[in-house]
Amino acid sequence: MTIGWNDNTPIYRQLKERVVSMMLDGVLKAGDALPSVRQIAAEYQLNPITVSKAYQELVDDNLVEKRRGIGMYVTEGASEKLLASERERFLSEEWPAMVERIRRLGLSLDQLLRPTAPGGAA
Repeated sequence: MTIGWNDNTPIYRQLKERVVSMMLDGVLKAGDALPSVRQIAAEYQLNPITVSKAYQELVDDNLVEKRRGIGMYVTEGASEKLLASERERFLSEEWPAMVERIRRLGLSLDQLLRPTAPGGAA
């Protein structure tokens, strides 16, 4: 897990989003163990409380479960739940802004679907 932190978002949120991305990308699957809090804290030089806060939010969202004494594990159906919520968020928040920008730029469906060469040339 390589992470570049940015100053605009709390680190625990960025860590949580990285784990969520790994679930959506299939890197972490149902039943997989998350690295321990200590391991992540040491590897990325983070305060263990920061890592714990990120993990707790994943637990609160029912994406991860704590197994007393053995660690944190991705719950059954976590990626499906994430995919459904990400699709909903995209359609309700991101897509309307994209449609408006497409309209403003006067782009046609053909232009949008045409593959482009590197550098933007068609």
